Amino acid sequence: MSRRAMEQPRRITDSFPRRRRRRGPGRPPGRLKDRKDKDQDQDKAQLKVRDCPRGPSQPPLDPALMEMLRRFDLAWEYGPCSGITRLQRWERAQELGLSPPGPIRDALLEHRDNPDVTYSLWHEYEL
Repeated sequence: MSRRAMEQPRRITDSFPRRRRRRGPGRPPGRLKDRKDKDQDQDKAQLKVRDCPRGPSQPPLDPALMEMLRRFDLAWEYGPCSGITRLQRWERAQELGLSPPGPIRDALLEHRDNPDVTYSLWHEYEL
């Protein structure tokens, strides 16, 4: 057998130089992050979720109303809903002639002070 046949097959990554990770001072080999670094990363991830404005305690909402609003949020024919309120999305869809459901607007106006109704499912996440 030839020497080339006995070698391992070449990989695409073989053409890139190998770089070893540097260990920080006081870190044992094999551990790249300390436990407290991991906790800080989790804290940063939790900070990405925006705090929504909460007023005084709101009475519980009708599950049928919340399901109707959820379906409106998931209906892409009315355009994207990130970065705007449900009422703004409804009005934009109306202006574009997309015929959004009327009961949605009525519910949004009736429960205007409740953030669970005002904002879409994804309002807590950054754009």
